[in-house]
Amino acid sequence: MTLVFASNNEHKIKEINSLLGDSFKLLSLGDVNIREDIPEEEPLIEGNALAKARFVYNATGMDVFADDTGLEIAALNGLPGVHSARFAGENKDSSANIRKVLSMLGSSENRIARFRTVIALIYEKKEFLFEGVVNGTITMGIKGTKGFGYDPIFLPEGRIHTFGEMELEEKNTISHRARAFEKLKEFLLRNALTNNK
Repeated sequence: MTLVFASNNEHKIKEINSLLGDSFKLLSLGDVNIREDIPEEEPLIEGNALAKARFVYNATGMDVFADDTGLEIAALNGLPGVHSARFAGENKDSSANIRKVLSMLGSSENRIARFRTVIALIYEKKEFLFEGVVNGTITMGIKGTKGFGYDPIFLPEGRIHTFGEMELEEKNTISHRARAFEKLKEFLLRNALTNNK
């Protein structure tokens, strides 16, 4: 099954390829000749994911999925949320985003947070949404160099290592993205089996 993943983020593509397995052939935006930045101007994560999927579907007519992820921190009233990638500016600088979060939290004891991923799928001309959430806390400082985004300051519930300290295989067993993509994968496999009957 061939699907367009509305992303050129190599980290994400690698992560998703390892999650979806050999049943699927993933095409990136570059593979379908979409070079421009897709607008992400919706006020909610769900809206951004849908907007990206619709943009690619309208350009290609192919089955497509897009994801949007937000880090939601309780003490910051849910920020950075939908603004996670550009929290410290339009250039999507992960290090600057992390510094801003740590600075805003300061020495606050309330460091409860969650990562939330929403996937929008357009499949056989119909739209579907899948959500994955992982709860945790924000560390006092950076721990680890693996992963991307806010991974080095996010400690998942019940774990002793941040996402930034975990190998990809371990992260993929518990991450918000993995949980959302597991739902997507189940849906696609179920429909592929149905269509092959």
